[in-house]
Amino acid sequence: MIKLTLMTLAASAFCCFAHEEGENHLPALGDDKASVITGNGVFTYKTIPGWGELPEGKNIGPTHGAIVLDKKGNIYVTTDAEHSICVFDASGKFLKSIAPDCSGLHSLSIVEEDGKEYLYGAHLTGKRIVKLDLDGNVVMSLSEENVPGLEGGFNGVTSVAISPKGHLFAFFGYGNNMVRQFDKSGKLIKSFGGLGKGAGSFVTCHGSAIDFRYEEPRILVCDRGNRRLVHLNLDGDFIQEYAVNLRRPCQVSFWGDYCAAAELEGRVSIMDKEGTVVALLGDNHDKKQHANFKVTPEEMRVGYFTAPHGLSFDKEGNLFVQEWNKTGRLTKLERVFK
Repeated sequence: MIKLTLMTLAASAFCCFAHEEGENHLPALGDDKASVITGNGVFTYKTIPGWGELPEGKNIGPTHGAIVLDKKGNIYVTTDAEHSICVFDASGKFLKSIAPDCSGLHSLSIVEEDGKEYLYGAHLTGKRIVKLDLDGNVVMSLSEENVPGLEGGFNGVTSVAISPKGHLFAFFGYGNNMVRQFDKSGKLIKSFGGLGKGAGSFVTCHGSAIDFRYEEPRILVCDRGNRRLVHLNLDGDFIQEYAVNLRRPCQVSFWGDYCAAAELEGRVSIMDKEGTVVALLGDNHDKKQHANFKVTPEEMRVGYFTAPHGLSFDKEGNLFVQEWNKTGRLTKLERVFK
């Protein structure tokens, strides 16, 4: 693939927006029924109107969390509302809500263990780390109750990444910017990180994921305040800056050799294995809407993001995006070129 400059990509992403009928103007404010094109090349997408609606016209929000998919293709979306975790099928049909005592999960990972899938989450409002089965039952919980003595406790836990050995790496991006490594039983192995701008330190280590694209698995960390993504090895040692000069990256997802990052300041970026940006999605040029929790549905344009916070690829390379928003907004981006 030809690598494009950020300026070229920004222009491309902007010019690609259009109604399906080919009209060359912006979708109307508050119109959530339009289908809009965004992106470029093999990462050209269209929005799917009405995807992920709740019964009886309920709002899903407020949303301040994450999205994952299970092996069946069902989509799990965390909320700060009474729905807690909403489950949709691939078509966007609402199936159920689960884990009512886990409203406020800030992150979500899905891991297969002994042939069964489990959800791991950083329960920000509950000041704990939880492991759930797919029905939402809590099968493990780590908090100050069973892991006492941690500096800062479990305040500000923002993300959990699960290594191939079952080790839990917990990130405290809204707290002291430390990372805690636990074994699969929940025993603390070590702590590292801390506040700073250099290698091995963070300014809001917000999201994380295990990156399997290299010879040895790595941890990819969204160092949001430093506007970068960084790689650590599974011992917690700094490897490299993977991507820099981003718009406050919150969470990442992988598809083949590519990585998508939800950026709180109004866009989603897709990068190749070397960290070069190859596509920009939903690039919102209205900076007043960037990272703005109070933007109302009437002020939004379909296909233009205000505050992407969580996202996930499916196996076809389609993207599901959740925004930080008081009423909530979910967007399915379906690849146009297969």
